[in-house]
Amino acid sequence: MATATPTTPVDGRAARRRAWARTREQLADFWRRFSKNRLAVVGGVVLLLVIIMGLFAPWIAPHDPTLPNFRNRFAPPAWMEGGSWEHPLGTDQLGRDMLSRIIWGARASLKVGAVVISFATVVGIFMGLVSGYYGGWVDVVIQRLSDILLAFPYLVLAIALMGVMGPGFGNLILALVYKEWVTPSRIVRGEVLAAKNVEYVEAARAVGARDRHIMWREILPNTFSSVIVVATLRVAWVILMEASLSFLGLGVQPPEPAWGSMIAQGREYIFSSWWLATFPGIAILLTVLGINLLGEGLRDALDPRLRE
Repeated sequence: MATATPTTPVDGRAARRRAWARTREQLADFWRRFSKNRLAVVGGVVLLLVIIMGLFAPWIAPHDPTLPNFRNRFAPPAWMEGGSWEHPLGTDQLGRDMLSRIIWGARASLKVGAVVISFATVVGIFMGLVSGYYGGWVDVVIQRLSDILLAFPYLVLAIALMGVMGPGFGNLILALVYKEWVTPSRIVRGEVLAAKNVEYVEAARAVGARDRHIMWREILPNTFSSVIVVATLRVAWVILMEASLSFLGLGVQPPEPAWGSMIAQGREYIFSSWWLATFPGIAILLTVLGINLLGEGLRDALDPRLRE
């Protein structure tokens, strides 16, 4: 009677080397396809610069973004008459350095975007897995709840929630997560409906695997590419929502700099001191454009239907 040969440490190391070699090959293939999209690379570089600004704002910003200097109010950008390279982008109505405030505003926008998308993606993945896998009344309840939330315009719902809960970072996160989970939930549900009857899932059921194992170990890994792309693109949307709420005075609260509130404060001086609203608007434009270009590149690189 034949006996099973136990796995030796050498065999284990060889298996790990093969797995690492496959991973490196997959990463190299991903980068080859992603780097062909020059706009996606440019978007990634822009986003990387914004992330660096946000992470290292205390060391990059030349001045304290909240410290007023009333003797230097409405100083123009350095290349205009009366400007100074001490304040390259000029100063605002309180004499605060615009460059420093824009750099710190990147931290606020990225923080909101990262936290909201992280929570919303986790909740959306769970709801989508449960809805798509079990179906029946569970699917009906989750999908009708999604339909109700989708019936309300995003910004209107966020304004209503912030009006009830009041301004604050925690309430801002809740107001945006409240509806943001619906998009990843719908994406994951569609992936689960397409995957739950394929051969490898049927094989897992045949050997007695539990539903939890099938959902989290067999089906979920095959949804990661779609989830990553959607999450990346939704970061741009969340940043726009945060800027809109801050513009209305319901988002990030003073004295913390936020691009939306900077535009709101600068609109009163748009004809005399145009830089107060223009530079924060350009920061939002470049950030959102960079994220969208990166997301499109990730979609093209990760979608197997678009591979050569």
